[in-house]
Amino acid sequence: MSKQEKERLNQTLVLHLNTIHETFQVLDQSPPSSLDKVSWDDVVKMGEQLYKQATTVGMLWSGEGPDAKSLEESMGAYSNLLQGFLLLSHGSMIGAGTTLSSCIHASVKQVIDSSFMLLKESVASYGNSSKAHKLSIPQIVGTVWEACSALKKTPGTNITAIGRAMTQIAVSVKDVHREMKELKPASSNPSNETSDKVPKPENDTHDSDNSSDEELGSDLSPEEMKVTELAIDVVSETLSTIKETIRSITGLLKNAQTPTENNQMVELESIKGSSDAFVHASNGLMSSLRQLESGLGCSSDDELASEMKNLDVDG
Repeated sequence: MSKQEKERLNQTLVLHLNTIHETFQVLDQSPPSSLDKVSWDDVVKMGEQLYKQATTVGMLWSGEGPDAKSLEESMGAYSNLLQGFLLLSHGSMIGAGTTLSSCIHASVKQVIDSSFMLLKESVASYGNSSKAHKLSIPQIVGTVWEACSALKKTPGTNITAIGRAMTQIAVSVKDVHREMKELKPASSNPSNETSDKVPKPENDTHDSDNSSDEELGSDLSPEEMKVTELAIDVVSETLSTIKETIRSITGLLKNAQTPTENNQMVELESIKGSSDAFVHASNGLMSSLRQLESGLGCSSDDELASEMKNLDVDG
């Protein structure tokens, strides 16, 4: 290995990375609606080609390592595939809403990041006989494979993306509901409350900042507990409403027959049974909010929101 070869490889690498990075920025812009929309299946297929090329790059290190020309050619082929992959990904974002665009952007970024790691490590390993370098290349190829494989799980439509996002929200709300139900009122027996506590030395300032946090929400007064129970009902009804929304989206995916997103949205109105369940869940949520509003003594929704911000029920 000559010093000139190493420098040329580094220069070639920088050119490839800069070009790919510039193309990646295009994903932050909405593609013109006049273009033909690219199917996400085409993006997945390009991802499979990327993995095959990444495997080819990895195989260069199965023996004593590649010569400069072979490595340079493999980097060029890989970079060209990445360029095509990014352009296809951008084309798949035609008509995509914010949620779907975010999903696509995140999946594509994983592929680009892992590919950058492979290209950088390949050049860094050139001419280096260290076993660590030879072991790192297959590991990074595996990371590329995982990123390319994850493309198959990326939503291909706005409906699917929204449904998945709603499911994640439902999981979070369910956790909040469970934790709120674990809140307990203050002990009604003061003597037991004081006897269970271990005396703390007056000069002990260790974790003094954390001591107050540990007590938040652990001793709720009867009034606070009443409001907490009303809030729990609100969270419970919110969860029910989210679940009905997810059922509607699932039904939409099963019943939609047309390829366009607009027609799919029209299909939502024809899903039998789901609309009544959704209205029932929504009415339950509104009822629980009104009860909470009354329990807090609020006269308006804005006042309710202000009171909720001041309500301390951390556990």
